[in-house]
Amino acid sequence: MKFVSLTIDAIDRITDLTGRIVSWLCLVMVVMTVVVVVLRYYFQSGSIALQESITYLHGLVFMLGIAFTLQRGGHVRVDIFYRSFSPRRKALVDLIGGLVFLLPVSLLIFAFSWDYVAASWAIGETSEERSGIQGIYLLKTLLLLMPATLLLQGIAEILKSALVLMGKQPITESRIESNHIEPLI
Repeated sequence: MKFVSLTIDAIDRITDLTGRIVSWLCLVMVVMTVVVVVLRYYFQSGSIALQESITYLHGLVFMLGIAFTLQRGGHVRVDIFYRSFSPRRKALVDLIGGLVFLLPVSLLIFAFSWDYVAASWAIGETSEERSGIQGIYLLKTLLLLMPATLLLQGIAEILKSALVLMGKQPITESRIESNHIEPLI
């Protein structure tokens, strides 16, 4: 059980660090958007690379923030029945959902994205715009990083649910019982 707890803690720390870094990228994205607007409308100037970088950041935030959102219980779920369930029943639903849906879907996304991303890396895919960002293959790599991080956090969430069901983790310590979300800053 100690190994399982250490594994959960390690995965949670990685996800938490990734999520906190990604959350700061939101601020960077907002600032860059303001810069693009000011350059365009006040200085009649623009930068394709700057505009594309906002798209890249947007992709980073969503694709790398998905595991953090899972960890914090922020994904949408049909709460009609779930919210009235006991903590043990919630753990059972989360365990089954993780095993039946989350893990297989994450693996499928990873498997189906592999060739697409590999082809992009093989040709060194770049922006169609001459002055754009020359690393489209880096953006497409998020198609592999997203399911990998989601799979990792999914394993942690499944293990947490299993511990609750086995009575090895106090229910009040689990995310299942408390949807408390700490501030990121």
